[in-house]
Amino acid sequence: MPIKNRFAELLPEITAWRRDLHENPEILYETHRTSGIVAEKLRAFGCDDVAEGLGRTGVVGVIRGRSTASGKVIGLRADMDALPIHEQTGRDYASKTPGAMHACGHDGHTAMLLGAAKYLAETRNFNGTVVVIFQPAEEGGGGGREMCADGLMERFGIQEVYGMHNWPGIPLGQFAIRPGAFFASTDQFEITVEGRGGHAAKPHETVDSTLVASHIVLALQSIASRNADPTEQMVVSVTSFETSSKAFNVIAQRVQMKGTVRTMSPELRKLGQERLTAIAETTARAYGAEAKVNYIKGYPVMINHPDETEFAAEVAREISGDCAEAPLVMGGEDFAYMLEERPGAYILVGNGDTASVHHPEYDFSDEAIPAGCSWWAGVVERRMPAA
Repeated sequence: MPIKNRFAELLPEITAWRRDLHENPEILYETHRTSGIVAEKLRAFGCDDVAEGLGRTGVVGVIRGRSTASGKVIGLRADMDALPIHEQTGRDYASKTPGAMHACGHDGHTAMLLGAAKYLAETRNFNGTVVVIFQPAEEGGGGGREMCADGLMERFGIQEVYGMHNWPGIPLGQFAIRPGAFFASTDQFEITVEGRGGHAAKPHETVDSTLVASHIVLALQSIASRNADPTEQMVVSVTSFETSSKAFNVIAQRVQMKGTVRTMSPELRKLGQERLTAIAETTARAYGAEAKVNYIKGYPVMINHPDETEFAAEVAREISGDCAEAPLVMGGEDFAYMLEERPGAYILVGNGDTASVHHPEYDFSDEAIPAGCSWWAGVVERRMPAA
């Protein structure tokens, strides 16, 4: 099953959708324009049902095959939200919204799934039901979690769910995937160190919160190097360090630090929280200070299911001739919530030699659209073949 001719025919139309979305980015749950366009198009395509407002601004379309006797229901998910970045691509269709940009290709994901939905509604060459899922707030807002909490899987009877993300550095239109842990958990932490401030010339009269916090920063690096199994992946990063005084001659009363912990297993994630809290509190106490830790759970580890991953790779190989083994990604992906509720898989489609995602010069490659649409359609037609 190579790239479908229909998607080559639809490429100019889908490209126009994508560039309109790129020109009008919306952040987190504020995808009102985007969600409205998606719902309007799904109705125009002839979807059997279109539901709005799941996970606040999410949209779902239902397309039934020529027969539904198989009883199978497959979910296909795309994300819709943009990032708070000032675009620097210089494109004719660059963002018209200051401080917002589709710097991760969600405009492309949405357009590709719309293209697949149009084709599937036209042909209905499958035995079962496909549920197309358009999700807000992937970029840190947990839109996938919110859609699941609104009963997405139960309401539409979804049995399997599949997702896709473009990936700079993978050849244009090629694919990559891996079973098991794929994207990392994304926890955050805030540590407040309270000492006793004073004059910089009289350190003996103070408890130097800056010195204490510096020891904590160094000690936190022992979590990955001395507590975690060295064959597993873990990142502990302190990314912000602010003292309560900016003067040259004051020892600050307080230091606030922020950072992130990334892991590839639920067990290591638990270890990271436990060790970070213990190290911060006991290190501060050893110097006569106090540390308060606010540990904020982010996205869980995204884990591809083995059988569904192999199936997704088979469909990719039929389209592009190969499906590479994807690298482990220490970034997060809230499709993890959907894979916790149903078996499924997440695949990468090549964006070619472009700027990386989350970069102000990044742009989705429209030439990847036929391959991405063909994969969506192939998942449906192969998993639920027409009688």
